[in-house]
Amino acid sequence: MSEAVYAPSAGGSPAVDPLPLTGERTVPGIPEENYWFRRHEIAYARLLEHCAGRVVLEAGSGEGYGANMIADVAARVIGLDYDAGAVEHVRAAYPRVEMLQGNLAELPLDDASVDVVVNFQVIEHLWDQAQFLRECLRVLRPGGRLLISTPNRITFSPGRDTPLNPFHTRELNAAELAELLVAAGFRVELMTGVHHGPNLVALDDKWGGSIIDAQIERALAGEPWPSELAADVAAVRLEDFELSVENIDASLDLVAIAGKP
Repeated sequence: MSEAVYAPSAGGSPAVDPLPLTGERTVPGIPEENYWFRRHEIAYARLLEHCAGRVVLEAGSGEGYGANMIADVAARVIGLDYDAGAVEHVRAAYPRVEMLQGNLAELPLDDASVDVVVNFQVIEHLWDQAQFLRECLRVLRPGGRLLISTPNRITFSPGRDTPLNPFHTRELNAAELAELLVAAGFRVELMTGVHHGPNLVALDDKWGGSIIDAQIERALAGEPWPSELAADVAAVRLEDFELSVENIDASLDLVAIAGKP
């Protein structure tokens, strides 16, 4: 896949070289990556209101574009990532984010020190998911919220007990995610899912039933993408995805809000 220099959104520094694609994160500014970027971006956009005026920790902030979006509305944003390269990148590209390096199994924050923890497309990479959720509960103030998203195991790795993605340790369905949250001490306030809207449903039909499979096939082939597929993927918008509580087992990704009592 090609890479490009991109300019961060409002509040970012001048153009900064993008982080390399590793399979563990998505980054903005790469046309062939645009579908996955927009699919991840929907959770930030739709749940941003829960961060307004609050102290927010993004646990597993990756490239940092999401933490920078949160900084548009939050009183303070703390980013945390284990990868030193990602930490330095965020510090250079998104100066509004207070960036820390650390392990998600032991969050380097005091008890009851933040209002919101954001964890999007990360928990599926963790070996001890229960420990991480207990840590989220610990650092949240009473009444605080955990905003979390993760691929839906049913649709992401259909018919398998182990994830298709080699970087994933354990994928979850909606019931399994809710069970983990409750066991950690959270109250599940919302469990919803990401679905294709009408434009993406039409692209699914155009590309033999799945625009996702069409992209994966070309990526695995290691050959240039057909120009029409590249154009369709580059044109995908945030608005082409929908969040819905209906038919959650058919959703692409799970998005949940969990509260600390």
